[in-house]
Amino acid sequence: MAANDSSEQAPSYIDYEAFLDPDFSPTAFANSLVIATNNPSDTPIDLSTPLSRVLFDIQEIDTHIHNLTTKSAIPLLTHTKEQATAGERIVSEVEAQVASLTDGYERLYKEVIQRHEEADQVRIAVERLWETVKIGRAVGRCLTMGRQLETQMSEVSGGAGAGSGSAKKEDHTAMVRASNTLISIRRLLSASGSGEEGEHLSKVDLITYLQNSVVGPSESSLRNRAQQIIREFAMSSLAPSSNAPTTYAQSEETKSRTTSAVLTLQLLNPQLLLAALQAYLRISLTSSLASITRALDNLSTLDRTLLEVAARCQNIVAIESLLDTTKPPQIPLLDSQGRVKEQSRNLLEPLLAALDTSSLPSFFWRSLAEGLAPRVSNLMARGGVSARALRTQKDRVRDSVRDCVLRGSQGPGGSKGASGWEREAAVMVGSVIGSLGR
Repeated sequence: MAANDSSEQAPSYIDYEAFLDPDFSPTAFANSLVIATNNPSDTPIDLSTPLSRVLFDIQEIDTHIHNLTTKSAIPLLTHTKEQATAGERIVSEVEAQVASLTDGYERLYKEVIQRHEEADQVRIAVERLWETVKIGRAVGRCLTMGRQLETQMSEVSGGAGAGSGSAKKEDHTAMVRASNTLISIRRLLSASGSGEEGEHLSKVDLITYLQNSVVGPSESSLRNRAQQIIREFAMSSLAPSSNAPTTYAQSEETKSRTTSAVLTLQLLNPQLLLAALQAYLRISLTSSLASITRALDNLSTLDRTLLEVAARCQNIVAIESLLDTTKPPQIPLLDSQGRVKEQSRNLLEPLLAALDTSSLPSFFWRSLAEGLAPRVSNLMARGGVSARALRTQKDRVRDSVRDCVLRGSQGPGGSKGASGWEREAAVMVGSVIGSLGR
């Protein structure tokens, strides 16, 4: 080993540092060999000597490499064998672990994943069944309310009772019950958001049929019937009328029926109630204005006409009293932004606010006077017998108009005193007498 170490450390004539230099140039090295073996003045250049030198150096390097590999072969082979043996041992261990993992995965797939997939399918089926049950319940509830609405509508119209062929008396209180049922159906159908009770009801053909054949016609019928009751409202006995009650029982029945009509429109849509009441006042004003104009043109009919006008005002006083004592139904009303509106104390306040007045009789007389003044002026401008008769009987006309206002403002049966209406009487008298001159 000492000899080998000494031989390994023996110096070599080959300059390995020059060959290992990063800046080594084969061309420069070859040129240096040629110059070292030849004189610069020689014409023929001898290349065999430098070539032999290069071949000798190559052979020396090859011999050196061969010696090194021969002496290191056994350690290299031993190391390679050890690495191969270790690799085989690792592979065998890894294969055992992989087999164990594969078995574990297959067991987990059967016990967990496969069962989870089956459970997920069951979950989906249960969710769909639950949605079906919810839709079925909502449809059943909607149909029940639809059947209830049909029964209530038959009570409103006085139809035959179940199991009997005889017609039943019309029940106006059923209008309010039917309106509440309609509101319940509306709420159910409008609750169409995600997870709400009526989410899928719009897709059910039976519900569409119910809306078209029961809900819509019932709402229209209730609206028309309530508007008709308000339009025909009459309580005064001053002038003969087919709608005016003649007994106390009939008066109470008229009030009760009108209250039901008012509540029905308020439940269906508060704007419907305001429109119906305003239409009632407008018809009273239009009729009174036309009849007074005709009566002033023919004074022989003045007393009867003013009696009819006083009767209309008494009806307005009666409906004002009825609205004042009727509280709005306890249902939440929403504004355009979805906030709950503050409800009024009675049903009269919204009407007074819409008309911008403090009293319906005052609104009636002042509106009538406003429309009457230009008509009297036109009548006097035409001249003739009617104009002369008005001037001649001016005092009688003044007293008759004043008595009409005071009598009409009392209400049916003199329920309100005549005091407090002198200003309205003066306005009415002024609208007629003011154009007559002196």
